[in-house]
Amino acid sequence: MAGRVASTASFEDLFLAQREHLFSALWLVTRDRHEAEEIAQDAFVRVWERWERRGAPDDPTAYLFRTAMNLLRNRRRRAAVALRRAVGHEPAPDVLEAVETQDAVLRALGALTPRQRAALVLVDLLDLTSEEAGRALGIRPATVRVLAARGRTALSQMGERDA
Repeated sequence: MAGRVASTASFEDLFLAQREHLFSALWLVTRDRHEAEEIAQDAFVRVWERWERRGAPDDPTAYLFRTAMNLLRNRRRRAAVALRRAVGHEPAPDVLEAVETQDAVLRALGALTPRQRAALVLVDLLDLTSEEAGRALGIRPATVRVLAARGRTALSQMGERDA
């Protein structure tokens, strides 16, 4: 398994094998070189601290990447909270706009076939994988992907007509 580090390997082996992979993945997610570097460094520090206290994780590579993604989520969550505090309270939501938006979404989804609508809701709104959505609908994952793609195409064509 290329790129994987056995649990018996040293932390240094993990670092040498995964530093570029982790940085590249984080750079693609954050689209910011400096943020990706900081998160990668923090992730390696956390993994090293864990390694020193409890020994190597069962799957050091997976543990490293999970740690990095958790650090990224925490960082973004803290930034959002700080931004809300700095800006002040958010304005009260426009109830009429929310009703109009909901109505537009319901009308657009209503124009789709029931199967397309179900696939889109499960995959795009509820963030289920095509496998999970397929199990929920009793169809194959490939069918879910096709239905969702056709539904997206139909919605985009509706949007082009309305524009």
